[in-house]
Amino acid sequence: MIDSHCHLDHEPIISNLSEILVRSKNVGIEKLLTICTTETSFVNILKLIEKDSIIYGTYGIHPHETNNFFVSKNEIIKNVKLNKKIIGVGETGLDFYYNNSDKKSQIESFNNHIEAAIDLDVPLIVHSRNAEEETYDILSKYKEEKPKILMHCFTGSSNFAKKLRNLNAFFSASGIITFKNSIDLQNTFKTIPLEKLLIETDSPFLAPTPMRGKKNEPSFIKYTLEKLAELKNISINEMDVISTNNFNNLFFNEF
Repeated sequence: MIDSHCHLDHEPIISNLSEILVRSKNVGIEKLLTICTTETSFVNILKLIEKDSIIYGTYGIHPHETNNFFVSKNEIIKNVKLNKKIIGVGETGLDFYYNNSDKKSQIESFNNHIEAAIDLDVPLIVHSRNAEEETYDILSKYKEEKPKILMHCFTGSSNFAKKLRNLNAFFSASGIITFKNSIDLQNTFKTIPLEKLLIETDSPFLAPTPMRGKKNEPSFIKYTLEKLAELKNISINEMDVISTNNFNNLFFNEF
């Protein structure tokens, strides 16, 4: 298994990293991708990727943070090139759930991240919440340049997923698909081709059933894998192999 999106620099994970790594390896995790959200986050990620061979990182500014940590395309490129274990750009994207006052900075930041990812030829980790139309419109502008798009913690509509498939996007399932009230999302994941699916925890957030109420951690990814296998009507082992291969193909161009 590969956790394609976690935040190892967040508490309580970073203070208990050794134990969390042991539990991750015990359930069969072979890679952890810890995702950058701010400049401060990146400082910690550069240290984390040196702590264990299974930890990789990204560089990017979360849409909630674009007013505080705005970066140019060239700054993004420079930071990704700092270490070979920084393998993606993000998380970036658009989030208009709480307020729309920073729409302009979010959109400008998103464009900078997309262009940097294209220049670097690395995957772009996209966060989209209450912004389906705007997210698609921006990504589609770059269709001819073939960005490697990974929709993180995908919770969008089936129509949004269908449009994103036209951009050759990958979709990462989080613990949300295990929630009893996520029927629409479960049905959407049933329609996404197997070769476009990854799994993630987004830990320490969004603990899956049956661990809801606890702080999430990478080892809990097994519950998301089990649910995704059920939705796709294949064995857990098959889903494990497919999602692992998809991650390695997207990030390392290998199976």
